[in-house]
Amino acid sequence: MKHDLVLKNCKIVNEGSILHADIGIKGSRIEQISSSITGESKEEIELNGNLIIPGVIDDQVHFREPGLTHKGNIHTETLAALAGGTTSFFEMPNVNPPTTTLANLKEKFLLGATKSHANFSFYFGASNSNIEEIKRLGKDDASGIKIFMGSSTGDMLVDDHNVLENIFEHAAVPIVTHCEDTPMISALEEKYKKQFGEEVPPVLHAEIRSREACLKSSSFAVDLAKKHRSQLHILHLTTQDELALLSDLPINQKNITAEACVHHLFYSEADYKNLGHQIKCNPSIKLESDRQALLKALKDGVIDIIATDHAPHTWEEKQRTYFMAPSGLPLIQHTLNMLMELSHQGFFSIEEIVQKTSHNVAERFKVKDRGYIREGYFADLVEIHPDENITVLKDDLYYMCKWSPLENTTLRGKVFRTFLNGKLVFQNGLILDPTHLGMQLEFYR
Repeated sequence: MKHDLVLKNCKIVNEGSILHADIGIKGSRIEQISSSITGESKEEIELNGNLIIPGVIDDQVHFREPGLTHKGNIHTETLAALAGGTTSFFEMPNVNPPTTTLANLKEKFLLGATKSHANFSFYFGASNSNIEEIKRLGKDDASGIKIFMGSSTGDMLVDDHNVLENIFEHAAVPIVTHCEDTPMISALEEKYKKQFGEEVPPVLHAEIRSREACLKSSSFAVDLAKKHRSQLHILHLTTQDELALLSDLPINQKNITAEACVHHLFYSEADYKNLGHQIKCNPSIKLESDRQALLKALKDGVIDIIATDHAPHTWEEKQRTYFMAPSGLPLIQHTLNMLMELSHQGFFSIEEIVQKTSHNVAERFKVKDRGYIREGYFADLVEIHPDENITVLKDDLYYMCKWSPLENTTLRGKVFRTFLNGKLVFQNGLILDPTHLGMQLEFYR
């Protein structure tokens, strides 16, 4: 058997265990996993016992294209993704024009095919007026339907209860929700604006985007999903309160699942003092007790998936006063570094990181032939040096916005190599082929 590439002496982290083996790759797929692969191959890479994991599948990113490309674009942000070990992503619909028509969705896929350096899919956006388009959406046409049940702009804030009932009844693909109650938030914004004017302290973002607003909206989404037996995935949980809405069943036995984002696992309310609007995001980063509860819920299987909600804004935009500074932060280049640091701190194992960033995403969204290290699956792989430190430096960032809240932070665990569809695309800080493109993700629904 002649392989195109053999990875020697790997410590394979997959399906809850660690296996010492070689990996043989033919074309874009894993052809053989064996304790020792011998014989002729076009190329061999010695891993010297370092970890090899499935590439991260990030189920929530904002790459800003089309229409918001002064912040980022598919080209720049997918290079950053590869540098961080993310090989596949689902991108959000709140761009310009928004991805709320089937025609605009088709255009997004054309952009992905010509610009994405990672494997890609896109969400279809719900609005108060596009239920007929949603009814026409096929089960494999998009990664899911995104509903902003509380925080967005224009028609993408879906607050019509009849429309929501219709979406939950007719969705052919998983529904993913941003859950915050807008009237509650608006009342608190007005309260603090009267007190502080435009100079609301950043730390009050945690109170304005309140835990009560999150719980009210999440509870409503869960009620709708139970009523219509919908497939619901609640994005970026931030509060201990919301965990009671969820179960710890295995992911394949759940209709209702949830996600936590790396910044809500890494930061707490105390970090606003030093980072200010850099960590302003929706839903907000809240108390240390919420952070600890989210970490435990991941460990216990109550929360199923870890994502980034990668959302770049320019540095200048982030320096504005409270009501003008946009929400969101860029993180996709350091997803695994942050999670490896949390692993070193004892919160979860590398096996659990792989389950939450790869296996469970593939299972929840029915991603075809990805998310595991298996013979016949696509060779989306990441080599990690678990005990090697990295320091986040501005000059090393691939983001268009060229800033990170992690700047000058040292993290334990280095992404050394990334393989995309069998090709080595990133090694030791460098993108090797900035012209190589990813594939459109397929689903088995």
